[in-house]
Amino acid sequence: MKIAPIIRELNKRKNNDLEYILIHTGQHYDFNMSETFFDELGIPKPDYHLNVGGGSHAEQTAKIMIAFEEICGKEKPDVVLVVGDVNSTLACSIVAKKMKIKVAHVEAGLRSFDLDMPEEINRMVTDAITDYFFTTEKAANDNLIKEGKSLSHIHFVGHVMIDNLLYQHERIAEMDGAQFSVHNLKNELDKYIFLTLHRPSNVDNKEKLEEIIDAINTIALEISIVFPVHPRTKKMIEKYKIKLSERIILLEPLGFKESLYLWKDAFCVYTDSGGLQEETTGLGVPCFTIRENTERPVTVDEGTNTLIGTKGDAIVSSFQKLMSGNKKVGRRPEFWDGRSAERIVDILLK
Repeated sequence: MKIAPIIRELNKRKNNDLEYILIHTGQHYDFNMSETFFDELGIPKPDYHLNVGGGSHAEQTAKIMIAFEEICGKEKPDVVLVVGDVNSTLACSIVAKKMKIKVAHVEAGLRSFDLDMPEEINRMVTDAITDYFFTTEKAANDNLIKEGKSLSHIHFVGHVMIDNLLYQHERIAEMDGAQFSVHNLKNELDKYIFLTLHRPSNVDNKEKLEEIIDAINTIALEISIVFPVHPRTKKMIEKYKIKLSERIILLEPLGFKESLYLWKDAFCVYTDSGGLQEETTGLGVPCFTIRENTERPVTVDEGTNTLIGTKGDAIVSSFQKLMSGNKKVGRRPEFWDGRSAERIVDILLK
């Protein structure tokens, strides 16, 4: 999703002597979580597919590094551009830097200050060796400056996720809703909540997952909840034999467009995702983040996101406040205007 707007912008500039090679590491190996996104987002078939698949953090990172080193040796790129905070981001950055290739990090500088999050480690290590920092919010600039990074290397460009969101939102508005498999479901529901839950710190711990689901079950007594279930979450719910309310509608993982088609009109969103915090702010949808911290503070300070923690009573209380009319009104942050990829390519060309 973060690559798509950059690819679209690069394709517009083909006559500007800036070529790209697209590499899919295969880190997100479930078909519904990966392959459908290529089709929906208009991303061309990757030049290389590493087919890394699952495994521990160390196994995944090692597989990516070995395969990516071979590609860099063959293709000899001038810059390796990485996005976000996944294991692929970390692995490819390390390989590039050791091969004396410059690294550009899209979504640089975000910090949760929680080292229990694997993504935080990926962010910190990647930014320690990055040459071009492309940031989504001013708090990210501040973090990088505090870490000793040169101002001349930091570029506040806005957010490519919002580029993609606005682009896809326009496409959906032009489509017949009947094309979506969830169209009938959406029409049947007068009011509903959209829920996603996948973070290991929430779903791998039996007591914590039970407490979160108990709260969600309580909310479901008053309103239907649409829940596309991440493979990891499904596995843990089954393992711990956790019961879900019949008013929680379980779905297979959704492609980006179908997911957007549902949550854009939801009463509110509950999530532990990073991306949905930002996307809901982009469209002004109330969002409650089931986490103790966020690396995306602008969504709380300026947007429609509220950080509520993982305690059951706090989750239920947030819903009750919303039902009573206490709705947070936010705004779209600076440079979240759909032109971030354009700014990134401008900088790379210079």
